[in-house]
Amino acid sequence: MTVFFTDSDTDVTLAKAKEMNFKLISMPYSVDEKTIYPYEDFEEFDATAFYNMLREGTLPSTSALSEEKYIEYFEPHFANGDDIFYVHFSRAMTATFNNMDKAVEKLKAKYPERRFWEIDTKGITTISYAIVNEVAKLRDEGKTPEEILAWAETEVDKFAMYFFADDLKFFKRSGRVSGLAATMGTLIGVRPIISMSAEGKMDSIGKERGRAKAMERLVTYVEELGDDVKGHTVYIGHTDADDIAEELKAMLIEKFGSDLRIEKIVVNPTAGSHCGPNGAGICFHAIHR
Repeated sequence: MTVFFTDSDTDVTLAKAKEMNFKLISMPYSVDEKTIYPYEDFEEFDATAFYNMLREGTLPSTSALSEEKYIEYFEPHFANGDDIFYVHFSRAMTATFNNMDKAVEKLKAKYPERRFWEIDTKGITTISYAIVNEVAKLRDEGKTPEEILAWAETEVDKFAMYFFADDLKFFKRSGRVSGLAATMGTLIGVRPIISMSAEGKMDSIGKERGRAKAMERLVTYVEELGDDVKGHTVYIGHTDADDIAEELKAMLIEKFGSDLRIEKIVVNPTAGSHCGPNGAGICFHAIHR
């Protein structure tokens, strides 16, 4: 048997993981020196309470999982005679996967007959959520791990994500967006447009004055880069900004028609610690990122 894993940084909730028959690894964040593990320390994410805390001035931090924690997740399944297939957020964004590699190396030495596969979604939050959903469909259609990996070799880079942040202090503090200083400007209301690159990093690729212009630009990317957009679900991710998500949904329907499949996703708290509240983005199937 192959056990499928993902992590909370892909925006998969505990309820969604159970629905898809995935195991969920919790990526932690810390508030006032207290480390919190999503869906272990709580079952449901109260997005409004979390993002209100950020609005009021809290700046959470994040940290990598330890080698020991990965062993806790994986060893029971290897010991049970199961193989593991892990669909995770971008290696390029964290050192946590160095710890995972060490854990898997130790476990494979202890259980040499077991196999471990992984897909790097080269993204985080909503784009990773989209890819996890696609992998779940392929598995449910009877595809083997090798067939799913072959799919990922070309298709991972065909899921694009463009988004904007409302308050730059969160991204500035995290330092996880390349080119941010060059595009953020000094004007009040300037919103950087950020994309997930083919290397799995967040790049600031431009800026817009005002939220309306930023939303228009996101929809333009879908028009210009979209590939078989209606053949795939379009995902709108947001950091407790359902009003913005609804506006983006209406704009997309106006451009592509009411039969466009759209799902709104709330960004998880660990990634949200870097994004801040009131941001939004669109993930879609594209000719390239």
